Amino acid sequence: MAHSIQTDSRNRLSKLWTPTGGLAPQDGEQDDSHALLIRSGFLRQAHSGVFHLLPLGLRVQSKLEALIDTYMHSIGASKASLSSITTEALWRQSGRYSANSELLRITDRRESGFLLSPTHEEEITALVASMVHSYKDLPLRLYQVGRKYRDERRPRQGLLRAKEFMMKDLYTFDSSSSAALETYESVRAAYTAIFNDLKLPYLVADADSGNMGGKLSHEYHFPSPKGEDNVWSCSSCSYVANEELAEKAPMPHDPAALGTPYIFQGISTDHQTRIVIIIPRPSIPLPSTTEEPWTRISDYINLHALKRALAEQNVDLDTSIDATTLAYLLSQSPIRYTAPIQIADRSIDPSSTHDITATTPGSRCPKCATGKLDVTKAIEVAHTFHLGTRYSAPLNALVALQDGKTREHMHMGCHGIGVSRIIGAVASLLSDTRGLNWPRAIAPFEVVVLSAPKGEEVGDAEEVYDALGGDVVLDDRVDKGLGWKLRDADLIGYPVVVVLGRGWRERREVEVQCRRLDVKRDVGLGEVREVVEGLLGEL
Repeated sequence: MAHSIQTDSRNRLSKLWTPTGGLAPQDGEQDDSHALLIRSGFLRQAHSGVFHLLPLGLRVQSKLEALIDTYMHSIGASKASLSSITTEALWRQSGRYSANSELLRITDRRESGFLLSPTHEEEITALVASMVHSYKDLPLRLYQVGRKYRDERRPRQGLLRAKEFMMKDLYTFDSSSSAALETYESVRAAYTAIFNDLKLPYLVADADSGNMGGKLSHEYHFPSPKGEDNVWSCSSCSYVANEELAEKAPMPHDPAALGTPYIFQGISTDHQTRIVIIIPRPSIPLPSTTEEPWTRISDYINLHALKRALAEQNVDLDTSIDATTLAYLLSQSPIRYTAPIQIADRSIDPSSTHDITATTPGSRCPKCATGKLDVTKAIEVAHTFHLGTRYSAPLNALVALQDGKTREHMHMGCHGIGVSRIIGAVASLLSDTRGLNWPRAIAPFEVVVLSAPKGEEVGDAEEVYDALGGDVVLDDRVDKGLGWKLRDADLIGYPVVVVLGRGWRERREVEVQCRRLDVKRDVGLGEVREVVEGLLGEL
């Protein structure tokens, strides 16, 4: 005889492991957003830069994944799951392997040269190359949400800079460059929809592709004083760029007004090429230092622009050298050096195209006539890259074209979203003195129902829970008082809190609270669902 199992479908905090660390900061703990994530029971640190997600944290991550899934499916992407283990051989084949990089290595008994993947361009390209051989199989869009690894030298700021992190990466394959660019724009539209659903301010900046390759990329940032990136934007037009690509309008060329230029000398990384850098004389004196000569020179020279200018000469500037060693090397016989390379700012030399002076707040926008540039500290949370054939060429990912004779390398794109980084960034952006504050889209629960641990309110709370429906959790813990539960609800950061207190006992009214909207009102049971849904709609 079969027996049915009776279950209570309500979400109950007594059934959900929420090991809060106490409502006061622990000894030596700063009361910042990462500390709040720990105290409110979202995560725990296992090792430096490595974290365990607890049930509340996993609910946030799962909701973020579901949001990403929705928009990835909207552009025809299929979800996969690649192994976290890759090999040095593939990275050597693509040209990205470096013994001094942030790759985490695994040594097995055969010393096989395994790595823990920080990203999967090599693996996905090799996989697709082995299975896709005709243009008829394209376009192909594959994505995954999984753990990635980085040998971070100095893990910091909790989930914002960790050794192990969750990331969504989408890889796209097309048969032509034009089709790949159309795919790139469709992915950008999906990313815009994802960040719009979070209801948080964000910036989309033109970006440098770096060692990922390709010539087109965009970064997505949350403005935050905790950010490690500088994003420049115009006061009048839509120009936004990260510090590596930021440009400014040229200064009028007037040598008399500029005065005697300042000449700085450097040396290439192989210490064989003298580099002469000429910039307008700054309005404030250059610092004199016996330490790193490039530490403060960046106040006057845009090192990113200088690096791009020197790349045209196939030379890398040594910016890690100390001042004493630099002076010694430059004092040696000129026989040691090839002909010096001279880079002059375009305000000094009309024939120069190089803008190598530092961009400063108030610099003129390069895209419009009236705008001024300003800089914002920001946290990068996503990045899109148009790769072209950067990986398909070295990894021989070819498809036969329509004529049946021509074979061409697939045109690729890769597009990442830092899932765990978004969790840390959102916690940072929306936390206050009372606790966390989650957007509705990724809150662990949208609503919490609280009551005193004893008395008739316990059963009544279940009635209110049932009346609300939706994504609600019932705080039915019997060892905590109502005041403690209220403070804990603020600490966890539920969007809406429904309280059965004195108003319920006296008038059968619950108190509905929404901290982000500064709402606190008493409502009857018959209208509580409508009121709560209205608040959630505003969020």
